[in-house]
Amino acid sequence: MTDYVRRALVASPTAQAQAARAALADAWDWCPIDEADVVIALGGDGFMLQTLHTLLDTRRAHLPVFGMNLGTVGFLMNEWRQHDLDERLSNARAFKVTPLLMTATGIDGRVHTIPAINEVSLLRETRQTAKLEVRVNDRIVLEELACDGILVATPAGSTAYNLSAHGPILPLGSAMIALTPISAFRPRRWRGAILPDKARVSLRVLDAAKRPVSAVADQREIREVAEVDIAIDRARELTLLFDPEHALDDRITMEQFVA
Repeated sequence: MTDYVRRALVASPTAQAQAARAALADAWDWCPIDEADVVIALGGDGFMLQTLHTLLDTRRAHLPVFGMNLGTVGFLMNEWRQHDLDERLSNARAFKVTPLLMTATGIDGRVHTIPAINEVSLLRETRQTAKLEVRVNDRIVLEELACDGILVATPAGSTAYNLSAHGPILPLGSAMIALTPISAFRPRRWRGAILPDKARVSLRVLDAAKRPVSAVADQREIREVAEVDIAIDRARELTLLFDPEHALDDRITMEQFVA
């Protein structure tokens, strides 16, 4: 049990989240994020990712985040309840989430370094099929993958876009990442790979000028990339808090049994 005395409150701009924020604003004392011991986030999964990226950008990644769902799916969130926040925080289970780090080099030579909590995806920008060279730890494993795209997902993100692309669900703490093709045309029977999270994945766009490809780290997109390197960023570990009956590891496990 942990007491979080100094708390910051953030909310999605949606009407529902703002109404919940107003309901909580007068019930407890709140402080700015840079003075907080914990962050209370109100919204959906997209807003949770936005909040976590804000913490990464402001070097506050160590702050635990307790989310309450006022969005659509809310996989990364707890149930919204106005009352009993003290007790819920005291009893919450903490889960560590290690983000990916995407280093994308554009065809113009510019380099962009962006973290990703769920996944890094490469996607074709035009109607033409993307053609990619795939390397793992500097070893070429696929000389040419013709596809709509490809993604690298963390365990926390394996039930999101990765699952929709028929990638594997990875248990939290499995020390694995998923490498999943998106509508692969050739080699037609390649369905992806599960890699140790020590692996470094490099994706080179073949004929990048003719077949442009964008790279997306969660919600941040870099267009017309030439090469993308992806690896786990162990220097910036995030913490999510969950009610014991709503724990993230159990939710990920149970997704394997959803019909």
